[in-house]
Amino acid sequence: MSLLLRERDPHLKEFMDDPDCDLDLLHATYNQFQTVNKLLGGWHKIYKSYIRPALSAAGGDATLLDIGCGGGDILSLLDSFCRRDNLTVHFTGIEPDARAIQYVEKQKWPENFTFLNTTSHELVQQNSDYTVVISNHLVHHLSANELNHVCSDAEKLAQTKVIFSDIERSAIGYLCFKTIAPLLFRNSFIVADGVRSIRRSYKKDELDQHLPDTWSVRRQFPFRLLAIYDGENS
Repeated sequence: MSLLLRERDPHLKEFMDDPDCDLDLLHATYNQFQTVNKLLGGWHKIYKSYIRPALSAAGGDATLLDIGCGGGDILSLLDSFCRRDNLTVHFTGIEPDARAIQYVEKQKWPENFTFLNTTSHELVQQNSDYTVVISNHLVHHLSANELNHVCSDAEKLAQTKVIFSDIERSAIGYLCFKTIAPLLFRNSFIVADGVRSIRRSYKKDELDQHLPDTWSVRRQFPFRLLAIYDGENS
């Protein structure tokens, strides 16, 4: 097992990234991500530590962008936190995969949500900006060059902070997920793609080497890495 995870395996392909994958399984995966990310994503802690202070300071003009929003579950979760704190926020999710946008367009969303089939680079070209920019499980999908470009885009788009959350490659995390996930998730790509995602993900020192000097990397339980850019102090 340690040999399997000693080095990152960026060439592994995830089933949901296959343009010809089963759409029913893909939609089930988007749906089940709501449970996965609530259990393992740690977004409530991220919200309290980084996102809420920035959104509160922006007052009624607060905006948040999710790069690679998938089925929109992280935005929905953050919206529930903001409503509890009486924060008015407009949420935007962008996704280059048209299948994800087709999925979210079939769901019911509050008026403060916008989903776009576009990229961060195209938003930069449009001179868009947002109070906070986030991503979830995006980093391990990117090559070093792609990561550099997305970080550059996020810096331009964020008025205050960027928080990219992803998995940290770990033998213990791999074994835990491979043992428990099949008991909870069926008829989707969650299990098969989950173990591949872990194998594709970075360790802390690896990610730190690939990020611009103005970014920092922090660990978060369980088996998470946060890549953070503080625009106000850069």
